[in-house]
Amino acid sequence: MLSFENDYSRAAHPAILDALARINDNLYPGYGSDPICESAKCKIRTACGKPDADVWFLVGGTQTNQVVIDAITPAYAGVVTVSSGHPNVHEAGAIEYSGHKVLTLPHHDGKMDADELDEYCATFYADDNHEHMVFPGCVYVSISTEYGTMYTKAELERLAEVAHRYDMPLFVDGARLGYGLTATGCDVTLPELADICDVFYIGGTKVGAMFGEAVVFTKRNTPKHFLTIIKQHGALLAKGFLLGVQFDTLFTDDLYFRIARNANEQADRIRKALRDKGYTLTFDAPTNQIFITLDQSTIDRLEQHVRLGFMEKADDTHTVMRICTSWATTDEETDALIALL
Repeated sequence: MLSFENDYSRAAHPAILDALARINDNLYPGYGSDPICESAKCKIRTACGKPDADVWFLVGGTQTNQVVIDAITPAYAGVVTVSSGHPNVHEAGAIEYSGHKVLTLPHHDGKMDADELDEYCATFYADDNHEHMVFPGCVYVSISTEYGTMYTKAELERLAEVAHRYDMPLFVDGARLGYGLTATGCDVTLPELADICDVFYIGGTKVGAMFGEAVVFTKRNTPKHFLTIIKQHGALLAKGFLLGVQFDTLFTDDLYFRIARNANEQADRIRKALRDKGYTLTFDAPTNQIFITLDQSTIDRLEQHVRLGFMEKADDTHTVMRICTSWATTDEETDALIALL
């Protein structure tokens, strides 16, 4: 059975497994205060072009979103995202559980429009009763989006400009950051992203790591006592060196971006085959997530041989399904899927 269901089905890149095995008999201090974590942080700062960046390692994406949003958002405020955004749809109310309402705007193929954000905030502050309402307190976007689409550099700069004008930090969820930054046509580099936003994270769970996300504050703007905030959320890993060694490996010899690029190259091959064979691509996305609208008989036929991801119902007879490549997808697996199509 082939699996194109998600990009986190395999345990970890072999280089990470080797690194974990090499340090297994060593003894380290806890909670990330070890030399391996420091080495990983230095490599990430270099990759970001931010020697003063503050880097923190957490375990998973929803955990990271909850911790960061709670830390950067005033107690009286909410987080602005699009209706398809991960905190609004697939995080089981984790943000609301921490005390912050999710404030939604319409999405455009998964993306937020800066003019709509501007209008939303202007309308809020023009309301004489806004002190009785939930303030927009930070802005959340993801790279890539839930639909595999990408923001341009200009779009991100415009979102940051609007957010900062209304005294809101811009937070970029980078669960699939590697796939976004290596996508065909992407005009944003990691250092440019670090310049534009206030905080982002580099996703490891979906890009080669066994688990782990690296949160990066880029403007000497880390919330006070952030370590304590992490621990309050139950998110501080005692064996922090297990996170550090994974990111130290991913950011050695450009491994993170090399393996992410593989996923996009495999996805590009699949997209071409889909178009050649007359399938309907739901979104024009350049990253490792491919969305196709299928009738039930086609889904049933394909799922005898390959695991696909369910996205949403398109209408009474059609469903939007996801084909997701990963850092580990091989040419042979891609060839087999194309043959099934």
